Amino acid sequence: MKPYIWALMTALVWGCVPVLEKLGLAKMPVLVGIFYRSFGVIIGMMLIVFFKFNLLKESLANIPFGVFYLVVGGFLASVVGQIMFYHALQGGEASKVVPLAASYPLISFLIGAIFLGESVTAAKLGGLFFIILGVILLK
Repeated sequence: MKPYIWALMTALVWGCVPVLEKLGLAKMPVLVGIFYRSFGVIIGMMLIVFFKFNLLKESLANIPFGVFYLVVGGFLASVVGQIMFYHALQGGEASKVVPLAASYPLISFLIGAIFLGESVTAAKLGGLFFIILGVILLK
């Protein structure tokens, strides 16, 4: 499947999730919400291990240094970032909070250009312009 199809399917799933999370957080403390969300992740990972056990065996046999980056990324995204996002979602409108939180490509672009040497093109700068414009319009 082409990367853009995967990305569109991701957007569809990730676009639905904040609505479910907003409903779930209506009468629940943020940290309890993170616990239950993480429980969903555990169930999903158990299903993946059950149906694709060879992937787990293969990953344990050849543990690269990249695992460190993935673990830190998982902690930052799934714990630290999720706590901040849930606080924003609990207190704000999903239609405003989600697009603002989803402006992270701006940060990724800057880090990628500065630290990974990724190219800066007119198309990417145009995209950044629209991200910034969207954030301004939502305010």
